Amino acid sequence: MRALAGLKLDDVPVAREVGRLSGVSGILLEATGYAFETGQHARIETASGEWMDARVVGFRNNVSYLMPFRKQAGLVAGARVIADGGERRPHIGPAWRGRIVDGLGEPIDGLGALQGEQPLDLRPPRINPMRKRSVAGVLDVGVRAINGMLTLGRGQRVGLFAGSGVGKSVLLGMITRQTEADVVVVGLIGERGREVREFIEHALGPEGLKKAIVVVAPADESPLMRLMATELCHAIAAYFRDAGSNVLLLVDSLTRYAMAQREMALALGEPPATRGYPPSVFGLLPQLVESAGNGEGEGSMSAIYTVLAEGDDEQDPVVDTARAILDGHIMLSREMAAQGHYPAIDVSRSVSRCMTLVAGEQHLEAVRELRDLLNRYTQVRDLIPLGGYVAGADSQTDRAVALHSRLAAYLQQGMHEAAPFADCIASLEALLA
Repeated sequence: MRALAGLKLDDVPVAREVGRLSGVSGILLEATGYAFETGQHARIETASGEWMDARVVGFRNNVSYLMPFRKQAGLVAGARVIADGGERRPHIGPAWRGRIVDGLGEPIDGLGALQGEQPLDLRPPRINPMRKRSVAGVLDVGVRAINGMLTLGRGQRVGLFAGSGVGKSVLLGMITRQTEADVVVVGLIGERGREVREFIEHALGPEGLKKAIVVVAPADESPLMRLMATELCHAIAAYFRDAGSNVLLLVDSLTRYAMAQREMALALGEPPATRGYPPSVFGLLPQLVESAGNGEGEGSMSAIYTVLAEGDDEQDPVVDTARAILDGHIMLSREMAAQGHYPAIDVSRSVSRCMTLVAGEQHLEAVRELRDLLNRYTQVRDLIPLGGYVAGADSQTDRAVALHSRLAAYLQQGMHEAAPFADCIASLEALLA
């Protein structure tokens, strides 16, 4: 009674405004009768009396368009649609390490509720570019071909480009287990359900999972959930970065994120532009990538995105856009994979744009020499079995042919083999001595 003493009659709500479900068109729901805000969460009553969660993704005239988080079922015409207030924010903290969550930040590993102290914004933060710390210090990923030839820096964002079945997931697992980072955030976006468990149990393993947070949105989830899961990965990584930790973000894959946005945009009536991708896709990709990288504090956030080259087409619009907005690209070769060369990294077509900021001059000179030898060998490779190559015409080409087997061995590595950065540099310099 005391709590109601100062309450006026006008403050007591006697009714609640609701909208009504007026249509279902593919993955979109149409609601009328209430002015919903874009980005707002809403709830829709089903035939069984339960409520389905959705987000407002657009409107036209007096019709609001919503997209459900989960698979839609049991919807009826005229069902009530109510605004759900503010966005639900999970509470995050160090206890999230070792856990597996969905795009809403809810645990799916059966280990109980997540514990945390601070509410987490599900969207990645934006940082003033003038306040971002520059890339500084080597990011040791434990992969010899990358450490030695494509050295990465803390705060760098790089793409892993390849077609399907060339070894991206296995390489990501190696990087996750061996990278020197306090926290590793892994986003498995649009993958097959079978591959999710295989990655966690085999590629990641118990040791890798201890310092990792895995966000999962399989291929059978709605495009909205795949979008939210990708953004949640960046939000989680940014939280730990701003708390002073060195964070590695791995997203597999950026292409599935673009495809999810394409599904939503086309459903909303946006016209397709480049190979079926609407313009909004190419506006969202830079916004997402720019939320990664270093912030204002002492923590760092490095990011590796896999980019699926459909049909091994390097001119795919998503591939081309990702190559332009990232700080480097690592190309995986199907031809090298077919020859048993693992990891199938084609260093001659790959580049780390931040390598000159973190590598020493002696190291850079060794890399330039090794690239030259690899290119020279490529020029005469097809002539060797035909007897068309004759030694003695060019000393550097002769050296490239003589050293090729050792160079190829240097660039190969077993799945469970560790290659610390210092050892990679020492082996590189000894190889060319």
